[in-house]
Amino acid sequence: MKNTFKKEEKTISPTACLFIGRSGCGKGTQVELFIKKIQEVNSLKTLRIETGSLLRDLATKTSFTAEKTKQLLDKGALMPESLVIGLWSSYLIENYSGKENLVFDGLARRLPEALILDAALQFYGISKYKVVYINVSRKWGTERLLARKRKDDTEEDIKNRMDWFDTNVSASIEYFKKNKNCDFIDVNGEQTIEEVHAELVKKVFGK
Repeated sequence: MKNTFKKEEKTISPTACLFIGRSGCGKGTQVELFIKKIQEVNSLKTLRIETGSLLRDLATKTSFTAEKTKQLLDKGALMPESLVIGLWSSYLIENYSGKENLVFDGLARRLPEALILDAALQFYGISKYKVVYINVSRKWGTERLLARKRKDDTEEDIKNRMDWFDTNVSASIEYFKKNKNCDFIDVNGEQTIEEVHAELVKKVFGK
């Protein structure tokens, strides 16, 4: 008699991870390294939701909203929360099937956005997402930005970005620290790229 029982297949669960850090912390580099690592861990497709990329893509389109977005981007002005939330919400609606890893880069920098992102992840059934805070001091971030010698990295502009982080993003960080829906992971960003990545991987995956 043949065995009619089928071997139970192991279900691979996708991971959702949000990256936060002040300007100069090297967040973009760490996100790229993390995505490569997560592909090794669970082999699922990974969606990277990056606010800056979504805004730049919108600015290339032909519409009144696109025109207004381009004007703000050219000025380096702050985008309204409604626009930012609308963009990543639409992206998830159109692209997320529930089977992909989600990596959020540059999202939830203001408290209202953090609240809505948390609600969105609960809607999708992601009860334990991870928030990775690449933690560097204001001085460290400033020195890193000045060392890049980019035209838009003037001392005044850098100071404004640091002030904005301390005033606005800090509230989101405190929210995620106390939020039972996520695992808040504090990573020392004042190390080499390799050391930061190693600490991040160990704290996220436990190895």
